[in-house]
Amino acid sequence: MDLTQLEMFNAVAQSGSITLAAQKVHRVPSNLTTRIKQLEADLGVELFIRENQRLRLSPAGHNFLRYSRQILALVDEARMVVAGDEPQGLFSLGSLESTAAVRLPASLARYNQRYPRIQFALATGPSGTMIDGVLEGTLSAAFVDGPLTHPELEGMPVWQEEMMLVAPAGHPVVQRATEVSGHDVYAFRANCSYRRHFESWFHADRATPGRIHEMESYHGMLACVIAGAGIALMPRSMLESMPGHHQVAAWPLAEKWRWLTTWLVWRRGAMTRQLEAFIEQLNEHQPPAPSP
Repeated sequence: MDLTQLEMFNAVAQSGSITLAAQKVHRVPSNLTTRIKQLEADLGVELFIRENQRLRLSPAGHNFLRYSRQILALVDEARMVVAGDEPQGLFSLGSLESTAAVRLPASLARYNQRYPRIQFALATGPSGTMIDGVLEGTLSAAFVDGPLTHPELEGMPVWQEEMMLVAPAGHPVVQRATEVSGHDVYAFRANCSYRRHFESWFHADRATPGRIHEMESYHGMLACVIAGAGIALMPRSMLESMPGHHQVAAWPLAEKWRWLTTWLVWRRGAMTRQLEAFIEQLNEHQPPAPSP
């Protein structure tokens, strides 16, 4: 196994095609086919499932892809260290939507100004999706809802979020889930940790949410609540950043459910110079989140 084989493997895994991968790595297709078969023979497993003219990763291929990406990233980092250059290369960061909208803009602006040679990419989505991206190697790190429990991840707490129940204007004060049992709820998809937190709040009080409407943005949720169509849960920092927040009623959840901590997580043993620089930037301007 050598680095060229890993680069070829990554190219085929990304494109699903020998022809397209060959164009990307500037080799002839027959050379890629031979080198991929040699890699499979060396590992003793099939990395791809061949279907007509397409290739898709086998279960073993998915696992190997994680490590091949890490190996190539470490090689790039080693080259930079030896050369004495400032951090450079791709840094892919995932984030909860609320964190990206409210917490990150100033930090990202400082990071981009300080390290102009880093190619920064930001993806947003629910915690479950972001964690999958880190584990698969498509994201260098991600901001997710804590606590950190996955054995393959490392991380640090960064921000503490106060969770607010948002209801139509004029709604009576809500102190317990039973007071809104059966109300329609506006939330993200099922792998959103905030949605699971909201559902747990209902179930702990032996209450049941009404129909759960899956939305793509907090702005959409807020618009539905303003229209009187139901209730939602969102961080206070996000709620107060949006136009129209004064048109709804909002209260923090009971103390046991009130606080959630946002963590920055990365794959165990996969610290890079780009990530180190990002963490230094965070620590300079934002101390770790206190325990609630």
